[in-house]
Amino acid sequence: MNDYSVLVVDDEKEIRDVIEIYLKAEGITVLKAKDGIEAIEKLHEHTIHLIILDIMMPRMDGIATTFKIREEKNIPIIMLSAKSEGTDKILGLQVGADDYVTKPFNPMELIARVKSQLRRYVTLGTYEGVEKVIDLKGLSLDQSAKEVSVDGTPVKLTPIEYKIVELLMTNAGRVFSINDIYERVWKEPSYNAENTVAVHIRKIREKIEIDPKNPRYLKVVWGIGYKMEK
Repeated sequence: MNDYSVLVVDDEKEIRDVIEIYLKAEGITVLKAKDGIEAIEKLHEHTIHLIILDIMMPRMDGIATTFKIREEKNIPIIMLSAKSEGTDKILGLQVGADDYVTKPFNPMELIARVKSQLRRYVTLGTYEGVEKVIDLKGLSLDQSAKEVSVDGTPVKLTPIEYKIVELLMTNAGRVFSINDIYERVWKEPSYNAENTVAVHIRKIREKIEIDPKNPRYLKVVWGIGYKMEK
């Protein structure tokens, strides 16, 4: 995977170095930072296509760093944490992370997730299909520009959020189960997908709905899944 740059952010040098070895073996350029503040600096100085980001770090932790990054950029973020509790994972996803790996991790699994996120991100950025705009009573999806807007106002979505909206809007009225959404968007088996999908749906609603608790567009069909209202 040549010409891709990944920023590895972790306060443990050994972990940064191990990840670097495996990424370089895939032909990926690696930049490293020991905390969130240094990561933000690197992000402003270099072209970076993906970030591997530890949660527990001094000065600026992974949650705060992700929040800061999402104010400016939508590049994929894979979070790392030594904790196995679901609260870290949910919090990371809430602030905009795209994936989550728990330490200690299998380096090959991490690399597989990196490659998957890079493919998805690059596909979003270089889509060359037929130009198509879908409008659902003010909610608009421009598949050529990969943009979503509400009543003409652009909505800033992460790559994963965009893929979920695109799936539901191109199949408006059709109900997708949580497992269907996960497997179609993440392109992997839907083990423990419920929290991951639910967090992303909640974030999408916060961005596209006037009243997220009473959604106009993205509806839940209890016991079945989600759909985009026609």
